Amino acid sequence: MGKLMLGVIDATTYKREMNDLTLQRSIAAVPFAGRYRLIDFVLSNMVNSGIESVAIFPKYQYRSLMDHLGSGKNWDLNRKRDGLFFFPSPDLPISHIGSFRHFQQHIDYFLRSTQKYALICNSYTVCNIDYEEVLRRHIANGCDITRVCHQGRSIDMFILETSLLLDLIANQQRNHYQSIVDVVNDETNGLTVCDYEYDGYVAIIDSIERYFYHSLELLQPEIWKQLFLKGRPIYTKVKDEPPTKYTSHAFVRNAMIANGCVIEGEIESSIISRAVKIGKGTVVQNSVIMQKSQIGENCHLEYVIVDKDARIGDGVKLIGTPKEPIVIRKGTIQGALMKS
Repeated sequence: MGKLMLGVIDATTYKREMNDLTLQRSIAAVPFAGRYRLIDFVLSNMVNSGIESVAIFPKYQYRSLMDHLGSGKNWDLNRKRDGLFFFPSPDLPISHIGSFRHFQQHIDYFLRSTQKYALICNSYTVCNIDYEEVLRRHIANGCDITRVCHQGRSIDMFILETSLLLDLIANQQRNHYQSIVDVVNDETNGLTVCDYEYDGYVAIIDSIERYFYHSLELLQPEIWKQLFLKGRPIYTKVKDEPPTKYTSHAFVRNAMIANGCVIEGEIESSIISRAVKIGKGTVVQNSVIMQKSQIGENCHLEYVIVDKDARIGDGVKLIGTPKEPIVIRKGTIQGALMKS
């Protein structure tokens, strides 16, 4: 049934609470779970559900996202027919709310599509869901719009007929709808909105606190098993890197460590992304260290998020809290420069 659906990823969302991680990238491109980006989860869900045409609508800081997605090959979306489509809109200000205006600028994509139904999702909800099951329920119940919920709350995933979506886009100025959320929240429009309750794992990453909490939550085996399911893999950009090297000084407990790292210090209850270097005598606890970051010797990091390509000099001590982790921004240097 997935071939009946058009995948639409609304990556226009701007969350001020994510500023420290989104100054140089969109929320969709924020690294998560060691080797993935947030968009990988919704995109993989679509592919695993048989969807063959996916359109991504970003609004700001989308260079990193474009680099990550490429032609869509890693998701089997580099096709002659349908495939992955990227529709940026640089003329829309960050303060602009809603996606229908963005869709209108690329209306030809919707007009040329042959899929009867459209699936609209945000780019920052982490889960592993079968959209074919949602579509079956949508059709069986005769709904105009089906809204996916978790524990009774919407997770901003919707299915509707493509023709209805086209009508909503065309009449947005008259009906004052800026997005599909506005439509489902209007109880006076006569549309039948049904709820589909998803009972699997869901993480909504819309603030630094939530990002940090849900990142470290993945260290719990029961949580990991709910998200990374056999037969429904999460795909990402493939990078060929050597195995991680652990020296005689290394000590690791309850951690997730990606390929290409050099670990000389102690790591506990932390997530370490690809090609990270942890110096001798350094202790990293309850932290998230992103790709290609370098941490010097004799440091102590606890409740810290170190963004990609950041460098921390020798002897630096950074202690945050679970609700207010310290964020070292992408590409920045903290403390004295490290020895070469």
